[in-house]
Amino acid sequence: MEQAIQQTNIRKGLTGLVIPIFIETLLIMMLGAVDTVMLSQYSDESVAAVGVVNQIVMFAFLVFEVINIGTSVLCSQFLGAGLRQKMVQVVGVSLCLNLAVGLLVSAILHFGAETLLGWMGLRPELLKYGVGYMQIVGAFAFFQALSLTVSASLRSANKAIYPMLVTVLVNVMNIIGNYTLIFGKFGLPALGAEGAAISTSIARGVSMVVLFVILFRKHIPSFPVRYFRPFPWKELKNLLKVGLPSAGENMSYSFSQVVITYLINMLGNNALATRTYTVNIVMFVYLFAIAMAQGGAITIGHLVGQRKVRAAYLLGKYVMRLSILVSLILSCIWAALGHTIFSLLTDNPEIIRMGVTVMIIDVVVEIGRAVNIYATNALRSAGDVNYPFYVGLVVQWTVSVGFSYLFGIHWGWGLVGMWCAFLLDENIRAFIFVKRWGSMKWAKKAFC
Repeated sequence: MEQAIQQTNIRKGLTGLVIPIFIETLLIMMLGAVDTVMLSQYSDESVAAVGVVNQIVMFAFLVFEVINIGTSVLCSQFLGAGLRQKMVQVVGVSLCLNLAVGLLVSAILHFGAETLLGWMGLRPELLKYGVGYMQIVGAFAFFQALSLTVSASLRSANKAIYPMLVTVLVNVMNIIGNYTLIFGKFGLPALGAEGAAISTSIARGVSMVVLFVILFRKHIPSFPVRYFRPFPWKELKNLLKVGLPSAGENMSYSFSQVVITYLINMLGNNALATRTYTVNIVMFVYLFAIAMAQGGAITIGHLVGQRKVRAAYLLGKYVMRLSILVSLILSCIWAALGHTIFSLLTDNPEIIRMGVTVMIIDVVVEIGRAVNIYATNALRSAGDVNYPFYVGLVVQWTVSVGFSYLFGIHWGWGLVGMWCAFLLDENIRAFIFVKRWGSMKWAKKAFC
């Protein structure tokens, strides 16, 4: 009876985390989707170009996750164990590291835009849209580096409501900015893709400033110098111990998607535009799974810090079941509405035909994806950081990339064949991760 009451209370606490994380994640996804939808009214070529740029930019942003994932895991466990000073040390070290890394990434993306897009094989008619967009968005990548760190810290302290509210502000600003700068309203010039980039960068800068104000007022009033003398090398080591393999798995996945985007580019502009539209559509399918996984990971981290391993195990199973159910329902609805959705985005019949087909295949993709999103977050939060990296590295590259080439290019199945490869990749990894969580081998890997 006592265990049932405890699980009920834990699930209530999880709900309080998931709702603001869900809304925040929805709005973050909308930030990219708004660019795509508005640019679709400008030209399909600009959508295709920005899709390739965002693949590179998102990969670069994953460099920041080396620190941010470690921040989230360690802060959750330290707060669960009542070790507030260690939590402050972790956040301070994280902010300094991500500032340095963010400035370096910004320089690479800005000054290397044309070279990087050339490596991606972007054709001249798309390059004119892609280079300007990437130079502007890339130059201010460090805004995102710092914002992600502050948000990770706030969420780990059960203050997810604040990043959510900031994201609301950012989206409103981005929609107004896009409308103004893409199409040239209120007396300003029509800048197309570059206008979308300027709008997004300004919104991210405002987000960073507001998040810092919230951090100091609601979570960590100051970073006392004595906390960092001598320098907390152990916390830095633990950050990297968690962050490197965790971000490595994310970077492996993202880089595999860069390679797949390169392969899709070989199929032509229509396939590339279809992929960009589809990715932005299906993001809203696995949105709930992301929110559940992030909220579950924070709660699991707290429980592991409190030595309540059985409760963490049961919560993980609950998160997985609910994530699968919601993702399956949403993916079926999206597949049924596929023709309508694509017809609203483009009048190109080939893009609509391909898009409808891959949306049907994606129903099965989302079952595996929901499990993978949950499992990687849950295992990391418990301290089992290496296992998701090894599984992702092997399966993503052999199945997702290898079979994408085999099905899509070699056998000539095109984009539909590549989506079949994604189906195999997501579901093979899902099976492996379910076995890992059930084995309880993660239970002895905590950091406190």
